[in-house]
Amino acid sequence: MFGWWNSKVENNAAQKSPGHLAQPDTLLDDLRQRVPEYLADIDQGKLIYPACKRTLADTAGDVGSVWDHTRLEAMQYVIAVPGGEFGLLSEAARQIEMIDGYLFQRPHANTVIDFTGTATADYPIAIVAGLNWLTRCAELAGVPLAQQTGTLRHFRKLVTLAQRWWLTEGAIERCGQMLANGEQPPLMLHLVWSEYTRLAKQIAGAAIFGGSIDRSAQLVALPADLVPRFEAANDPGELV
Repeated sequence: MFGWWNSKVENNAAQKSPGHLAQPDTLLDDLRQRVPEYLADIDQGKLIYPACKRTLADTAGDVGSVWDHTRLEAMQYVIAVPGGEFGLLSEAARQIEMIDGYLFQRPHANTVIDFTGTATADYPIAIVAGLNWLTRCAELAGVPLAQQTGTLRHFRKLVTLAQRWWLTEGAIERCGQMLANGEQPPLMLHLVWSEYTRLAKQIAGAAIFGGSIDRSAQLVALPADLVPRFEAANDPGELV
């Protein structure tokens, strides 16, 4: 997770990005298409919502779909921010502005939100709402309580580390070099997407595989290698 920090302090020995972290513009374009399509399927009754309530017998009830759809549900808040100033999430020159806005924002517990019309306030509100949504889904799916607690605190620590990275000399140039090399700089978009992916994986595992007591009964009809592949995966696309 912190390869971008080590890339500064350890002679630029940057860590390669996980496969799910595409170039920022590519990731944004994909989300701006897939989030509305997913919500349209929900509105038309094609899928059970939230995804964490699905079972193996439901449409898109496989663990990869639940994982992917759960993080799309969290990302819908970010995509819904009015004004389309996605550069705050993805442009190197605007990361301090975005990070400062996030750290200034007071935490809230809402999953139904009102926007202010100011992007530097609205994106933090949306990001926190997505984290709150994932906490709610974790409760519904039966994720162990120890994994549910401290979600906002953990992400704030991550953003604070990123702030330190962006305040170092040459950070903007270093970001461009890392992207060109297929590496992961701490763009706010990448931080959010990585954290949502991590939390959605916990939710999908609990929702589909269940707890340790009832897991064996649910796994009878599944491929024998699915659980180890799921545990090793960084992205639901790796399970296809």
